[in-house]
Amino acid sequence: MTVTVPGAHMPPPVLGPTRPGYGEPGWTVWPHRVWPLDSLAQAPRRVVVSALVVGVLGTAVWRPTVLSIGYLVAGLMVFAVVYGTGERRPTRGEWLGMGLTLALLSVPALLAAEWLGVLCIMAAWLVGWCTLVGGRTWTSVFMAPFVPLLLPARLTGWVRRAAPALVPHAVGGVKLARFGAVIAITVTLVLVFGGLLTAADPAFAHLVDNVVPALDLDGLVGRVLVFALAAALVLGGGYVMRFAPRLDAVAPAPMRSVPRWEWAVPLGVLDALFVAFVAVQATVLFGGHRHVVETEGLTYAEYARQGFWQLLWVSALTLLVISVVIRVAARVTAADRRALRVLVGTTCATSVVVVISAIHRMWLYQEAYGFSVQRLVVITIELWLGAVFVLIALAGVGMTARWLPRAVLVSGAVALLGLAAINPERLIAERNIDRYAQTGQLDASYLLSLSSDAEPALARLPEPMPQCADYRADAPDAWYEFNLSRWRASGADPATATCPQYVE
Repeated sequence: MTVTVPGAHMPPPVLGPTRPGYGEPGWTVWPHRVWPLDSLAQAPRRVVVSALVVGVLGTAVWRPTVLSIGYLVAGLMVFAVVYGTGERRPTRGEWLGMGLTLALLSVPALLAAEWLGVLCIMAAWLVGWCTLVGGRTWTSVFMAPFVPLLLPARLTGWVRRAAPALVPHAVGGVKLARFGAVIAITVTLVLVFGGLLTAADPAFAHLVDNVVPALDLDGLVGRVLVFALAAALVLGGGYVMRFAPRLDAVAPAPMRSVPRWEWAVPLGVLDALFVAFVAVQATVLFGGHRHVVETEGLTYAEYARQGFWQLLWVSALTLLVISVVIRVAARVTAADRRALRVLVGTTCATSVVVVISAIHRMWLYQEAYGFSVQRLVVITIELWLGAVFVLIALAGVGMTARWLPRAVLVSGAVALLGLAAINPERLIAERNIDRYAQTGQLDASYLLSLSSDAEPALARLPEPMPQCADYRADAPDAWYEFNLSRWRASGADPATATCPQYVE
């Protein structure tokens, strides 16, 4: 018989198992709706063994400090193991993500420009982890590259629980701990007495030097780190394949919509300002050299350099304005949706003209004062911003943007691959040499500081200038550091006797 005391607080009934408390198995700082922790899950044998194999192979072919084919080989091995040992087949989106990631990792194998290789490696990291983690929101795109930083604690338990099945407690009736102790004692004795004997007898020391390879401590530490990194990438990818965080669940909730006039008025005024700018640009945008020459007191530097940076800021800030409007604008009635399409579509269309104007100005500036890496990179950024405006306009047509974050990410990767496809440093060298042939002006020190990607263009310069390129002093690459551009370039030493006149 149950007796109820008046005024006593009765706890609510518990339905189902309670969540683990702090310190208990399965406890995690992440909400269970985002990333639950299975305290009983263990890494499959095939994943752990494959991770060890990839780690060993990685030490042979991959040097993270050198732009080489090692990055592509490492990426291929990681994806092959992660999806080859997975419990499902890759989706079409994952195939696309893997293709883009491997394409980005192939750039360090083909081109020698360090700045471009680093950008492609960073982009490959972003695209690769977004592919593994999944998700469709901006929150997922921004958080996915940081998921590997949160994996070590989970991987430790996941792999440790698989250890009993991988490492037997006894080998041939001998306990594994005693077996390891015997090996450690044997190695210690060999090192101690071997060192004393080699110091006592030069002939014996010569024999040992011929038999035992030299120990490169720095190289050994580097290979151990590469082994750990390659194995961790495989284990991390395998874990995320099976227990991916649902990052879309932590995306901000939709904001409370505001009345139409509160966002339509400022956006309409901004559109009117952009339309006026476009109308002015219609008369000068493609005027080019004639417009610059006929305008009193206007030089290429004033027309291109100053105007370009302002227009670049306009493009970036316009994206911020559009994102805020899309967050707060109501879409309840047909009039709301029509107003949003018209005003945001006008903003996107005029912004594309602003992007074209900025690119045109910078191109004129480069033709007048020479091409450089920085100028070509910012043009690529502007092209990508123009593509983003087009994608936003397309999303507005169907009033759905679930695909937009991934599309923007893919467009950025494609823009970077497009920049790599034109071989930017070779293009820069060719255009500057063309300008040199027309004007006799050349920044030789900058041109000779480019990587071996510029080798075909430098061959057009008068001797001995092509022999003074900085990359000619580099030592030949080992087989595992193969890079197509460095392999094609000559490895001859620079002509130091005549080169100082070309170097500032």
